[in-house]
Amino acid sequence: MGFDSADVGVGHMKYRTTEDIRSLFLDFFAQREHPRLPSHPLIPADDPTLLFVNAGMVQFKDAFTGRKEMSPPRATTSQKCLRVSGKHNDLENVGRTARHHTFFEMLGNFSFGDYFKEGAIQYAWEFLTDEKWIGLETENLWVTVHPDDEEARGIWRDVVGVRAERILDDPENFWSMGDTGPCGYCSEIHIDQGPELSGGKEVPFGEGGDRYLEIWNLVFMQYDRDGDGNLTPLPKPSIDTGMGLERIAAIVQGKQANYDIDLFSPIFRRIETLSGKTYAGAFASPENPLDPAVELDVAFRVIADHARTTVFLITDGIYPENEGRGYVLRRVMRRAIRFGRKLGLTEPFFATICAEVAMEMGGSYPELMRSRDVVQRVVHQEELRFGRTLADGLKLMESELSKLKAEGSSTLSGKTAFTLYDTHGFPIDLTRLIAAEAGVDVDEAGFETAMESQRARGRGSWKGNQEESAAIEELLGKGVFSTFVGYGETETESQIVALVVDGVQVESAKAGDKVEIILDKTPFYGESGGQVGDVGSLVGPGGAQLEVTDTVIRGGQLICHIAEVVQGVIGTDDVLSARIDTSARDATRRNHS
Repeated sequence: MGFDSADVGVGHMKYRTTEDIRSLFLDFFAQREHPRLPSHPLIPADDPTLLFVNAGMVQFKDAFTGRKEMSPPRATTSQKCLRVSGKHNDLENVGRTARHHTFFEMLGNFSFGDYFKEGAIQYAWEFLTDEKWIGLETENLWVTVHPDDEEARGIWRDVVGVRAERILDDPENFWSMGDTGPCGYCSEIHIDQGPELSGGKEVPFGEGGDRYLEIWNLVFMQYDRDGDGNLTPLPKPSIDTGMGLERIAAIVQGKQANYDIDLFSPIFRRIETLSGKTYAGAFASPENPLDPAVELDVAFRVIADHARTTVFLITDGIYPENEGRGYVLRRVMRRAIRFGRKLGLTEPFFATICAEVAMEMGGSYPELMRSRDVVQRVVHQEELRFGRTLADGLKLMESELSKLKAEGSSTLSGKTAFTLYDTHGFPIDLTRLIAAEAGVDVDEAGFETAMESQRARGRGSWKGNQEESAAIEELLGKGVFSTFVGYGETETESQIVALVVDGVQVESAKAGDKVEIILDKTPFYGESGGQVGDVGSLVGPGGAQLEVTDTVIRGGQLICHIAEVVQGVIGTDDVLSARIDTSARDATRRNHS
């Protein structure tokens, strides 16, 4: 997919597709004894300090700290990254700037105690400036170093030949992935994109918005920082570099925004087809960041970016839920769906955009095509769920904002924010976004107080299993009940009312999950009066299969099916075929009588 590679000039660069550039980078380092390793999944393995992989070096943390040997001691990757939570959180800027993404790819080359600063600097310069590779004009490049890193400064000046006035100090050139772990000085390479990005005027380095753009960060891993901030020299000083694929593609393709590269064009065309709107690629000025004139273009960019995040997260095994990684996915998806409303997309559309992402990137990531049916189903279900409450939530929001305007107030109450969350499924950052567009703040402290009150109620006096109390009491409080039809039926079509995993109500469950399922009606008899509950099977859409190992009564009225998802994915509101094991029931009846 994307544009064809051709000898179209960009300076003395050749036009290359994003896929070309990824391959070129990996080939460059493979030819220099760097094994090409696959991207790590977005979910960090055995790393409780990270919710998602947010940098190319994450899979190599143990190698940098000396806990793991790498043979050979070099590597190169194009790593899937996600920056949507914690310290590295770009969500609020997505769509409003030319460069921020939630999902992106990081090109990197790594040395584990092998070459150090001189090797890293020479490799980077050759790849960027040699016409065989990227072919940037050296006169357009600038370098920054930490003021205390005289070694790096000397290499740039004396070995590579960069003029001294092009090597500038930056006290922020000290890199770390988080508050703890491997870290060290770094050196950044920047490109001057020309006076047209600074209003036609010549400005000093660092001024003029995106005129001087960082393109590659070379990190010199020298220390391991502990929780108290102490720096311990690493046993083998190492190299970690990172260059954003989308950013270097924009430079090579002569674009001023990452969103104008070939990766995004097919996604925008699909959005245009569905919405009847045209993407103009406009951005707001820094003086008016919420300019209504560019909001349609912001919506295009948010939807495209969030579709990429959605496809890759679901492919890596994350499903929309109410906590943890699943809640991050839900926030991203619901944010995209709401921006779709700005384009007039009132019918389900997001699954179609996600399908376009899979087609566009499936050549480089074949797993996207293998999982596309699951992705489509999960996305469609989430959009249906949120679509049912979105319109009402937006009406409530508009009503409250009108009241605030009439009262001359500029703060949305925490109570309203909680109602939007609890009743209408609005993540707090979505409420914050809509409020900001109206020039209104949100009382987030009040929101957290309301959230804690709900948690306290859930931890109250219910006498059942304490882990189950919050979820079950909440369902009972809402008047949820199950209808037993098993006296006359052994099989029926039933709709899922609620799912509970580990005592917490969720909206989906996948293969391997143990779950309690409440159906609107069921032939399964719940354990009562000394008779054990029924066992059997549940079959859902898309080939989902569950084994029911027990059925119990919760709170006197909820018939809960204790089950394991054997295959596929299920979600609330799914219709299942519920079938009891009649031979097991007959044996139970004989023993009971």
